[in-house]
Amino acid sequence: MARLNQIIAVEKGIKSRSFQELTEAHHALLKPTLLSGIARTYRPKDEEGEQLPPEATKVQVKAEEIIRQTAEVLTKLFDVTATKDWANCQAKADVVVDGQVLLSQVPATYLLFLEKQLVDLHTFVRKLPTLDASETWNFDQSADCWATEPVQTTKTKKIPRNHVKAEATEKHPAQVEVYYEDVTVGYWRTVKFSGALPAKRINQLVERVEKLQQAVKFAREEANNAEVVEQKTGEKVFQFLFG
Repeated sequence: MARLNQIIAVEKGIKSRSFQELTEAHHALLKPTLLSGIARTYRPKDEEGEQLPPEATKVQVKAEEIIRQTAEVLTKLFDVTATKDWANCQAKADVVVDGQVLLSQVPATYLLFLEKQLVDLHTFVRKLPTLDASETWNFDQSADCWATEPVQTTKTKKIPRNHVKAEATEKHPAQVEVYYEDVTVGYWRTVKFSGALPAKRINQLVERVEKLQQAVKFAREEANNAEVVEQKTGEKVFQFLFG
């Protein structure tokens, strides 16, 4: 008794050979010279005339023979595909994560779909934005996102000041130099917000996806280990089509 994974393994090769042989048959039917033959003999007008040998060209390709070969090739493909699809209707397995059944009796075809989807989800999760590690973040319920602790900074303004280098005298005016002094005029209170995620959360999500990927792979292998009943559909189909 064959198993589903064995049928899946040979199906690809049969498909490939079928396509190749069908292509060759199609090309052969497109060459009129291969389908044509001729036989002719020469008889001189009288006994003294030149004698010529007969000429003959055999038919190399016969449409009915191509039909028979095509039916034979495709019968194998139809049968192995039918065997696989019939078996897929019965091939099921549980998806078990950490000893718990997450999904029960999942068909093999759906397990294959899940496996492909989880590859994309793994890429999606790994590319999620991460909070800046140089900041300290806390979740702000009112803003519904992450926020830093408030940081206070000062706002300054340059105020001109006069510096008297020399007092005024009867003969000379005072020598005054103008300079600017930074004076605090107010305070900024800054809180940064972010919709990104903590690295710990992203690592947790990646771990969950990878764990499910492993579970689905195990389930698919178990489902594909199911025994199959060989199906014979091709002969009926081509007996109706070409019989």
